[in-house]
Amino acid sequence: MSVTVRPAVPADALLIHGFVRALADYEKLLHEVDASEADIAGHLFGDNPRLFCDIAEVDGKPVGFAIWFYNYSTFRGRHGIYLEDLFVVPEARGLGAGKALLRALAQRCEAQGLARLEWAVLDWNAPSIAFYDSLGATAQTDWTIRRLTGEPLRAMAGS
Repeated sequence: MSVTVRPAVPADALLIHGFVRALADYEKLLHEVDASEADIAGHLFGDNPRLFCDIAEVDGKPVGFAIWFYNYSTFRGRHGIYLEDLFVVPEARGLGAGKALLRALAQRCEAQGLARLEWAVLDWNAPSIAFYDSLGATAQTDWTIRRLTGEPLRAMAGS
């Protein structure tokens, strides 16, 4: 079996949307998916994309994706990559697709002189945590993610 990673193209919008929904279902968050195929296509392939996607294929068949964007570290004085979503279909797990997607992002970081590659993982997702640990990724336990959304976000915007 051969695993390859390629940049997503506009014809992948339906596939990517399907991966987003499958990831949300796995994370028990399908009810939170508002994004449409058109939303995703517009953000990935519009005039000034600030969101990017790589597709993993096994023997030419798409089996997973990584959606990412550039972030910035003021302390390091350099950009990095934030991995928003990483997903491999259940039947392809263990074939190296997830590792290939992360390797492609790590190679991008090295080639572009980026400071870091980071992401979040749900605390109950033991298989993913074990996978990330096996790669040498470290948990940032001293940081807590905070989020404003919905009414609190609207209230903050109005103050």
